[in-house]
Amino acid sequence: MSVINNNNLLINDYPLQVLPALAREIGLNEAIVLQQIHYWLNKKQNLIDGKFWTYGSAKKWQEENFSFWSMNTVKRTFTSLKEQGLLITANYNKRKFDKTVWYSIDYERLNLVSQRLVQSELSIDSKWVYRTTQNEPTTDPNWVDALAQNEPTNTLDLKETSKENKKNTVEKLDDASVFKNVIDFLNENAETNYKHTTKSTQTLIKARLNDGFTFEDFKKVIIIKCKDWKNDSAMNQYLRPATLFGTKFESYLNQKVISGNRKKPWEKETKKEVLPDWFDKDQNQVAKKEKLSVEETKALEDQVAEIKARLNAEKKVYTDDEKAQIKQKFEEVQAKHKENQRKRGL
Repeated sequence: MSVINNNNLLINDYPLQVLPALAREIGLNEAIVLQQIHYWLNKKQNLIDGKFWTYGSAKKWQEENFSFWSMNTVKRTFTSLKEQGLLITANYNKRKFDKTVWYSIDYERLNLVSQRLVQSELSIDSKWVYRTTQNEPTTDPNWVDALAQNEPTNTLDLKETSKENKKNTVEKLDDASVFKNVIDFLNENAETNYKHTTKSTQTLIKARLNDGFTFEDFKKVIIIKCKDWKNDSAMNQYLRPATLFGTKFESYLNQKVISGNRKKPWEKETKKEVLPDWFDKDQNQVAKKEKLSVEETKALEDQVAEIKARLNAEKKVYTDDEKAQIKQKFEEVQAKHKENQRKRGL
């Protein structure tokens, strides 16, 4: 009979919490989901093929366990855990048409993650101990005995160096967490599927972090540009890390948010023209009834032709290319106006 592995990276109690070491290694969202599945497996209700299982649709998991996430985030996190080999799936439903997925944890794979973390920490400590003993000269060849006799040694320097190293390690891990959180936020809002592990993407995000920007700044830029471009077929292709997190990042961040009621040039409703009573009538009959002269009749016909031409122009349907050109001209005029204001000191 299989026994649930009480792995030191998981918690057996109900609170929805995770260990930072696990979150840094596999991702924060992934760690939360894995911990919650471990909680349900510990109920030991479904023992099949030597493993305990829990089950539920993505909708049920989202509603009952992760209501603070969107459905897309829940699906993406479960997929990530399966790709990492930590989550096992199966179908033990009695009815063939029932597609509810069953889940279990690969505790052997998780133990490897735990061992890797321990080895990593030991490696860091050993490197710093070696570096300190190599670079810090001792005046007494019997410095080990001197340490026992409370003589001055480089022990304090070693502790300070170790703390400094741990601080630097945390900063690097924090950067990795930011990479994932930023890209997850982008994917969720722009409905894209970029990876946070891509080197070029990490380089862009790191450059903006070095400039002093924060995770909240990244979120603001993503929200602003999603409002601008997401529903624009000509511009939604630019909802990507290369554009959003590049050299124009600060400009996007300081962009004034346009009211949602303000329409684009090609979306504005055309002003409806009030037509005169005589517009749809036969103009010759109107001329006879009103006893108009030849000149007046011609002027009336010209006026009708002008109105018809204007109405036809207002019914024009813009193509995507024309929309993009109008948007470009509009932005160029705005930029020129701002430049003139800057020159005048406004």
